[in-house]
Amino acid sequence: MRTPYFLTVSASMLFVTGSTLAADVELPAPVLEWSFYILLLFAFFVAIGIFFSRGKNGKNEMLSGLLDREIAKIHAVSPEISVTECVRQMNEHRIGAMLVMDGDRLAGIFTERDAMTRVLGAGLDPAHTVISEVMTTDPVVVSPETTLEEAMGIVTHKRVRHLPVAQNGNVLGMVSSGDLTHRLVRDKPVDIRELVDVAGKMKG
Repeated sequence: MRTPYFLTVSASMLFVTGSTLAADVELPAPVLEWSFYILLLFAFFVAIGIFFSRGKNGKNEMLSGLLDREIAKIHAVSPEISVTECVRQMNEHRIGAMLVMDGDRLAGIFTERDAMTRVLGAGLDPAHTVISEVMTTDPVVVSPETTLEEAMGIVTHKRVRHLPVAQNGNVLGMVSSGDLTHRLVRDKPVDIRELVDVAGKMKG
């Protein structure tokens, strides 16, 4: 079984610290030995703190957490809006898809792919084409209890890039493959700087 990265870093830091103490400070051997064990115990608690603080950011995190932190606003248009206006709003918000809402009901989504294949590719005039005619009418919808890993699996196997999130018929937001990738990439082995940061917080 591989040794966790943060424990390897902790051990390395302890070795360097112990060597420095031995080289620069002439202390009795029992004192140095106890100092080493105290540092080891401190590093153990730091590692535990990092483990639990990062555990919530892993693949088992639910989409509800992602929505709470990173996707605060729902961007939506009505089915009667023109493609031109919808694309203008998408550019304004720098998003690749727009929810299409008929009142409180999710009618569909309109994506960049729809604009390319169903509008421009079909030779339609975007200024005189309404979204309801070219939107994706049956998008894959997930619940806020869906995990990041499950959502990424759906994106991969369904070949979609945007997932509306809804619960009991209420739309809560939409996540993209980019949102999922960004969040999952953050779940990586800690480096020395994070270990030092957490250690500083624990000491404070």
